[in-house]
Amino acid sequence: MAGRLEGKVAVIVGAARGIGAGIAERFVEEGAKIVIGDTEVEAGRATAARLGAGFVTTDITRQEHATWIVTEALSRHGRLDIAIQNAGIYPWRMIETTPPEEWDKVMAVNLKGTFLLAQAALKPMKAQRSGRMIFTSSITGPRVSSPGHGHYSASKGGINGFIKAASVEFAAYNITVNGVEPGNIMTEGVREHRSEAFIQSMADMIPLGRLGTPRDVANAFLFLASDDADYITGTTIIVDGGQTVPEGADFKVVPD
Repeated sequence: MAGRLEGKVAVIVGAARGIGAGIAERFVEEGAKIVIGDTEVEAGRATAARLGAGFVTTDITRQEHATWIVTEALSRHGRLDIAIQNAGIYPWRMIETTPPEEWDKVMAVNLKGTFLLAQAALKPMKAQRSGRMIFTSSITGPRVSSPGHGHYSASKGGINGFIKAASVEFAAYNITVNGVEPGNIMTEGVREHRSEAFIQSMADMIPLGRLGTPRDVANAFLFLASDDADYITGTTIIVDGGQTVPEGADFKVVPD
């Protein structure tokens, strides 16, 4: 089945590369018109050019930037059906040594950015009496965590709470609010900054035996953005290859 987003207009923040670019590509394949935003201007413009999309330099920690990308979508296409906040940062730092300024920055991008895009997208979606808001959460925070991810875990847990609150507030306008919780996904950043041994160690903890791809995550976003998800709101989809399921490390079954 193709054309599931035919005639729909989407803004995707944090789409220059990685998961966000995968979402953008998948949406275009299904007929959506998109405007992408990112702080990575060169990469963002390249992705937009490849997909025939609009691009807006977007620092999602700033209210005026959230407004700009929504305004650009309305200016180009006359409506806004789907708003996605995928931008996120994840510096590694133990809680004991985390500077308050770094904590604030993680919260500003990951959590405040979610709020700001939702607020900016709400006005046109209310006028239309329809819309989809979808936010990138994570299994880290809502489901699991590890040393060095205190601020990141807190921000992603906060996103899940915001999704529930917004879904209740916006339901009267036929606006659904959902999220996707990726596990370990093979992005450009993972390839560039992680060793093969580290990547294999992560894959070893996943029942399906591999890291996910941006397309794996994008397919979950596509479902939540499509008409198939009309009656789904206030929840998240975990895309982790089963990583959060086993009780311990000794879970593998050897096939006959």
